[in-house]
Amino acid sequence: MMNIDENEKSLPEKLSDDIVKYILNKQMKPGDRLPNESILAKEMGAGRSSVREAMKLLASRNIVNIKQGSGTYIANSTGVVEDPLGFTFINDKKKLTWDLLEIRFLIEPYIAQTAALNADDEDIKIIEELCNEVEYMLNKGIDHVEKDIEFHKAIAKSSKNLVVPRLIPIINSSIPLFVEITNNILKDETIETHREITQAIKEHNPVKANDAMYMHLVYNRRVIQSKNNNH
Repeated sequence: MMNIDENEKSLPEKLSDDIVKYILNKQMKPGDRLPNESILAKEMGAGRSSVREAMKLLASRNIVNIKQGSGTYIANSTGVVEDPLGFTFINDKKKLTWDLLEIRFLIEPYIAQTAALNADDEDIKIIEELCNEVEYMLNKGIDHVEKDIEFHKAIAKSSKNLVVPRLIPIINSSIPLFVEITNNILKDETIETHREITQAIKEHNPVKANDAMYMHLVYNRRVIQSKNNNH
């Protein structure tokens, strides 16, 4: 098998690797602003247009955010692009929803369980606030999808597992599909299971958290199954 060796990389690709090394060496964090183009070009011993191209590559990989007129910043979820697995391009949304649900069954009860073990007071406060906001929006008939995603994100983050938050796009992609397919008929079940998940994490009870998340997904599965059977 042929190896793609360093020499086959374009100059912007090599430069983008160098910029990543620069970010790591400087121990820059999400939200930090990178030096401007001319300073970076000097630092890298390269032309400004090459640095510009390298930055575009890094932006496409969600390593940096380029804000017009403001500068270039380290991305908040570095390397995690919105749709890394290309779900947008899958036409069979029904099958996709079902398959995403299977994957969520594999990972999310465990994420909730780990969050119950590792969440600190600040994590719990955020999870509780989001749980209340989702409940309020569901009761008022307000679109709650974004807040629902934030709720699951907060649980993933509080697991303190470095890999878990990077799996979140799988969950993010499935929540809008679930809401669309279940047509929000799971309002009460969503409120109830969200509360149970939150309470279990607050109590640092891993078994209860695992069970509550599993039940949350079971309700979704029942509705999706019945919808599939009716078509």
